Amino acid sequence: MNNQVAQQQKPTKLTDLVLDRVKQMQDTQDLSLPKNYNASNALNAAFLELQKVQDRNHRPALEVCSHDSIVKSLLDMTLQGLSPAKDQCYFIVYGKELQMQRSYFGTVAAVKRLDGVKKVRAEVVHEKDDFEIGANEDMELVVKRFVPKFENQDNQIVGAFAMIKTDEGTDFTVMTKKEIDQSWSQTRQKNNKVQQNFSQEMAKRTVLNRAAKMFINTSDDSDLLTGAINDTTSNEYDDERRDVTPVEDEKQSTDKLLEGFQKSQEAKAKGVSNNGNSNEGKEASEEVADGQTELFNEGTIKPADEADS
Repeated sequence: MNNQVAQQQKPTKLTDLVLDRVKQMQDTQDLSLPKNYNASNALNAAFLELQKVQDRNHRPALEVCSHDSIVKSLLDMTLQGLSPAKDQCYFIVYGKELQMQRSYFGTVAAVKRLDGVKKVRAEVVHEKDDFEIGANEDMELVVKRFVPKFENQDNQIVGAFAMIKTDEGTDFTVMTKKEIDQSWSQTRQKNNKVQQNFSQEMAKRTVLNRAAKMFINTSDDSDLLTGAINDTTSNEYDDERRDVTPVEDEKQSTDKLLEGFQKSQEAKAKGVSNNGNSNEGKEASEEVADGQTELFNEGTIKPADEADS
């Protein structure tokens, strides 16, 4: 019984750590979350969702995944202002690594947070639809004509395109079905039934992620937001071999962070009982802050690679 209680408490502490870290970023690194986004509610929804997630052997994700990967997934979700309660993201287990991935709705929400973005949309093109592309005077690709027809909805998908409208103009990204299939073949989930059963939604997500990456890499937005968006996109791909076994140093780092967080909580409680004497609480808070800096700033947020989603 005690083991079950311990397993339930540890992930809860991890969500508290993420929330504390997000608050630090808001204070020190100019992190700005959407006005209607409640990070605490999103983390609680994620924790409830994580209790349902299992690996391919039907083992609970919270038991098999490393603490570092859980923390990183929750942090990436929060930095992008996403919530599983709105079907904007979901969690997948790879070996002992947990990863957060965006849905189409999540990618739309994340890209809309970038400065100057007015509208984000993606559409699929079916066989016999009226679709024409071209180029403007700056040799930029544009969609000149798109006329979908109801009777073509059940036809084969021949491609997809995404549009990101900003204060300065409209950016288009176009992918043929062959390019979409090639992108899917590089994902870490081979023979993905979701791609087969929900091909329209997944095709839109794929082309929008490519459009978002091209747009983000030329933007001046915060590295925290753009890094999280790109990193989430790159997580799905096999183009770089990833060791999903947690390194011992990383495990020790997370354990140290958890220990510091526990001391901080105990010190806060003790400070209250000592009628406001908060010196010990301050020392513990500094200790957990140092641990957070070590974990989140030295390897937890990885650089994005060149993959599309």
